[in-house]
Amino acid sequence: MSNLTEQFPESERYGLTSQMRRAVISISSNIAESYHRFHKKEKQQFLAISFGSGSEIESQIEIAKVLFSNFNYQPAEDLLSEIMRILNNFLSK
Repeated sequence: MSNLTEQFPESERYGLTSQMRRAVISISSNIAESYHRFHKKEKQQFLAISFGSGSEIESQIEIAKVLFSNFNYQPAEDLLSEIMRILNNFLSK
C-alpha cells in the first residue's frame, strides 16, 4: 500500500494517505493479536476487526480512484482481495 500512497500528492499526507496506511497496519496488528488469544471468540473478534480495516481500505481505494485517476491501483486491489479472502476463510471456521 505504501507504494501506492507514496504517489499521492503531498496535500494528502495527513488525509487519505495516513488513513490508508493506518488501516493496513491495523490489519496486521489485529491478526497478530488474534494469534495470541486463547479463546476462539476472542480470536474471531480480532480477525473481524482486521476484516473491517480491509473494508475501510477498499472504500479508500475507490475514493482515491476518483481523486487520482492516473495511478495503477490493480496491484493494491489484488493484494487486498487476497487478504480479504484469507480473512473471510478464517472467520468462516
